[in-house]
Amino acid sequence: ALIEEICAIYANYPEFETQVLVASIRNPIHITQSAQIGADVATIPAKVLKQLISHPLTTQGLETFVKDWAGTGQKI
Repeated sequence: ALIEEICAIYANYPEFETQVLVASIRNPIHITQSAQIGADVATIPAKVLKQLISHPLTTQGLETFVKDWAGTGQKI
């Protein structure tokens, strides 16, 4: 809520060249919420950054793609 208020305040003053930085990111949802409310920058721990690419649906989708690609017999 605090970051949302800060973004709203600075949006009222476009002449201020200010970027809003979000810190204390603890999970991927914090990153999504920060982007949705208009934060410009976030400090993201490596653990949380890795969680962004370690989603079960991403893993499943990649496995399916690799299997389908292998079935075509094509090579890059």
